[in-house]
Amino acid sequence: MIERLEATEKRYNEIGEELSNPEVISDIKKMTDLSKERTSLEKIVEVYKKYKKVLADIDEAKELLHDKDMADFAKEELGLAEEEKKKLEDELEILLIPHDPNDDKNVIVEIRGAAGGDEANIFAGDLFDMYSKYANQEGWKIEILNAVEGTAGGYAQIEFMVKGDSVYSKLKYESGAHRVQRVPATESQGRVHTSTATVLVMPEAEEFDFELDESEVRIDITRSSGCGGQGVNTTDSAVRLTHIPTGIIVYSQTERSQIKNKELAFKILKTRLYDLKLREQEEKEAAERKVKIGTGDRSEKIRTYNYPQNRITDHRIGYTSMNLDRVMNGDMEDLIEALINENQKRELEKNE
Repeated sequence: MIERLEATEKRYNEIGEELSNPEVISDIKKMTDLSKERTSLEKIVEVYKKYKKVLADIDEAKELLHDKDMADFAKEELGLAEEEKKKLEDELEILLIPHDPNDDKNVIVEIRGAAGGDEANIFAGDLFDMYSKYANQEGWKIEILNAVEGTAGGYAQIEFMVKGDSVYSKLKYESGAHRVQRVPATESQGRVHTSTATVLVMPEAEEFDFELDESEVRIDITRSSGCGGQGVNTTDSAVRLTHIPTGIIVYSQTERSQIKNKELAFKILKTRLYDLKLREQEEKEAAERKVKIGTGDRSEKIRTYNYPQNRITDHRIGYTSMNLDRVMNGDMEDLIEALINENQKRELEKNE
């Protein structure tokens, strides 16, 4: 571990020198990449400096043990320093887990009603409300990019961006099929139904992440449809993009302005293509993929929301809690912490 920490500190200092180089300053991409790398190393270096000081304190306390007048004091100080050493070692082990370069990014989330008809769409709306409330608690901002409302409520499909600090690091485990068990409002016999909605969480593609060849994109301008008021229904402002090589289609109609809808549609398309690129990379690293919590596949059933028993279960990590009502009200921190902790545990086991 010490060798890795020394190498990390050395790299951190080298980047600091590179960032003052005029050639690097004039290269925006390189400057951005180096700044991000240095930021990702900053916490490790900070904790490592504390760790080195504690090691020095331990050596000093051991020396004082030989002094009769200072022995009792030294023994107490040594005990405290040994405790701090263990705590910092545990922290450094976690900090040395390879950093996901997307963790600090904003995300685009897509939720779709799947099996279950109207009830699935209503549940998709409930999931959107859950994430919105959680985002509000975290101080994040939500921007709806595209929405197709369900006929009985909720959404057949909704795409939205979540902006804030380290959004992807907390929401990246949400991709997959979410299953709800409850009595639908439309059920006259009081029977419990099972429905599903799918969630896809994608890190926002930034300027240097993915270069899109716009000549490979077909742009169609159409009349907006669905709910949204008279303006939405009567203007030719909706934009549909088709990425010809992959067949990916993106639609945006939330804005009255055709220009704004086009900007949003391109943002979604770039993020979808970046997400596709990331998935292809992960598939090449199949061994690493096995230790991850879930595949991120939209068809993978990751969680069950059981309303009659007020129970939520995450099937990937065996997490069960009887506080579904609180989770649906945005209190997701315990669940997300459990996912992060399990992921860290698996990474540490892999590196042993």
